[in-house]
Amino acid sequence: ADGVKSVTREYVVGGPDKPRATGDAAYRALIPAEKLLQDDELKSLVEKMESNIWMGPGGHIVGYTIRAKKEFNLVMMHPDEAEGGVESWTAEGNVDKMREYYKGWSTTIQKLLALVPSTLDWKLMDRDPLPSWIHEDGKLVLLGDSCHPMLPYRAQGSAMAIEDAAVLGNIFSHCSDRSQILPLLDAYQSIRYDRATATQRSSSLNQYIFHKPDGPEQEARDRDMRAATEDALRVARGEPSTLVLAGNSNQWADKTKSDIQYGYDADEEAEKWWLANGNRLMTLVPSIELKPRAVHSANRDH
Repeated sequence: ADGVKSVTREYVVGGPDKPRATGDAAYRALIPAEKLLQDDELKSLVEKMESNIWMGPGGHIVGYTIRAKKEFNLVMMHPDEAEGGVESWTAEGNVDKMREYYKGWSTTIQKLLALVPSTLDWKLMDRDPLPSWIHEDGKLVLLGDSCHPMLPYRAQGSAMAIEDAAVLGNIFSHCSDRSQILPLLDAYQSIRYDRATATQRSSSLNQYIFHKPDGPEQEARDRDMRAATEDALRVARGEPSTLVLAGNSNQWADKTKSDIQYGYDADEEAEKWWLANGNRLMTLVPSIELKPRAVHSANRDH
């Protein structure tokens, strides 16, 4: 669990595993919330508990309050113009250049950027899904960003790491012998791999959706998202939904996709695997240790 800059990942892969540039970078900045509250147009950004996304050609901006509404966090995606492939979370950005890029965006954005005293410029790198998260000798396994790093465009990176940990912990709570370690690691990967990989790809999809240049595709996207918003407001008023939202440009509005993403129970998935496979796995335990666990396992099955 050593993160997006994982050292252990290269041991699992068997050699250097360099990231590739996505073509995007992100300015990051924090603004004291009290400054937004002094402006009639900006104060609702603090008063309402919501995440705000502004989209434009080649980039988008996400803004939301943090620290009990004491600060407003801005993450501003833009085309990456830096050379090389160095990942850094602390590289200083140029505020004037930042403001120049978003010139012409909404007045809300112009007011927010005028409040930014300094910024970091975070180069966004990506990696393809790995064929396996487990080292061939069965003594090392990856979780979280070390095995499925994802762009921040679905806000799911931390959630995937927590789910990984929950499944791994649940599965290994049944371990009673060293001979079970590799099968349990395989179980962890089989439970988590498809979901994490799909989320990774879904995050990358938003880069394409959010950054469309002005034109027919952008206008169609905006109509699609606006229709989803209007439908959500109808539902909030107690009226029935009138749209089929599968495949909507707003992935959060796609009910099927959201049910899959947010209805997942990591504990339940681990338990389902154990109930289906636990008895078979117990046969790997030496017979002198098998009897007490076999009784316990049988009780679980009934």
